[in-house]
Amino acid sequence: MRESMNEEQTYVKTVLDNGIRVITEQVPNVRSAAIGLWVGVGSSHEEPPLRGISHLIEHMLFKGTPARSARQIAETMDSVGGNLNAFTDKEVTCYHGRIVDAHVNLAFELLSDMFRHAKFDPTDLRNEQQVILEEIRMYDDSPDEVSQDLFLRTVWAGSSLGEPTIGYADTVSGITRDSIKAYMRQRYTPDRVVVTGAGSLDHAAFVKLVNEFLGQMEGKFEGTEPSPPQFRPAIAGKNKDCEQVYLLVGAEGTSASDERRYPLSVLDAILGGGMASRLFQEIREKRGLVYSVYSSHNAYRNGGIFSISASTSPKNSKEVLSLIRAELTRLIEDGVSADELHRAKEHIKGSLLLSLESTSTRMIRLGRSELNIGRYVPTAELTARIDAVTKEEVDEMARQIFSPQRLALTVLGPVDPQAVAGAFEPLAESA
Repeated sequence: MRESMNEEQTYVKTVLDNGIRVITEQVPNVRSAAIGLWVGVGSSHEEPPLRGISHLIEHMLFKGTPARSARQIAETMDSVGGNLNAFTDKEVTCYHGRIVDAHVNLAFELLSDMFRHAKFDPTDLRNEQQVILEEIRMYDDSPDEVSQDLFLRTVWAGSSLGEPTIGYADTVSGITRDSIKAYMRQRYTPDRVVVTGAGSLDHAAFVKLVNEFLGQMEGKFEGTEPSPPQFRPAIAGKNKDCEQVYLLVGAEGTSASDERRYPLSVLDAILGGGMASRLFQEIREKRGLVYSVYSSHNAYRNGGIFSISASTSPKNSKEVLSLIRAELTRLIEDGVSADELHRAKEHIKGSLLLSLESTSTRMIRLGRSELNIGRYVPTAELTARIDAVTKEEVDEMARQIFSPQRLALTVLGPVDPQAVAGAFEPLAESA
């Protein structure tokens, strides 16, 4: 085993002999602990015929093992006031739990049993495929989800990062027990596993626990890493019978390890990151044209997407799009003010520090940092990097990503998408 500790003396990382990384962060004066069993594999690692298999595996791991039924797993956690859950995204899958410190061993034993010994009973598999088909139908009835999906499939066309994590009805229905077991054998390997814990737990004891249940895992990752996505600044539209028009304006962002992510975070906060942001004040507060308008940056290992989202009535859609365009132009031409810069930095730092009061947030931060950038970034380093961002860096970032020829647009709703898009010309191409 190899062990390392950072300068804050709360974060400790140990690598087991088989390559599994165990990372903990002690949080004083709490009685809870959040634990996570991560795999550095998500929907972007799937071949086209297996779209949705990572998400299906996530569901199936809760359906029981030879030692415990699905009901017994649920009842065991209920009996100690804890909970188990999971999520799948484009690059990782995480099985996690939150419990009082006295029951860390029990919770991890459950997670590791599910992880190593899931039955994948054929009847359970058919039932869970049907559950996911209903989930897909639910998303299809949600215009917000449909617009997000259309946006990503357009701007990242040809990349597995652009495909929906949940998969498609035909691919999910075609996944077999054998394909699941082969997929896990090739990809759920020790070199892809990270175990994280945050809160009231002892690192040495936790490492011993992980080694007891996962130390015998073997194998090396046999999958392939997705190529860096190529951003397409394209217009996409879909006419859909719904009450509002859903607008997404997108630009190429940064990867999770790109140093430009710090000025981009500040730019995000200024443009659409809160109630004091430009978009919120200009479009909602001043004119009352939307209920929701915001910006966000989603960063992955090899790329990122910056997007602006708004929903409004059909009669206001062109005006809202014109106002978004005007704000981007103003950023390019005039830059940000010193007051905005200061407010955005304090907003980011305050949000970060408030989030760290949650052991679950700390646990997730440990896992994502390790899998996305390969190291833990201490809170002091993060806040220092945000403080160091200059006006010139933010202004340059705005000029780079908001150039009209680099912007993409998705329009969904009861309108002619091309007619609405006319408020945003010129754009590079249509999809």
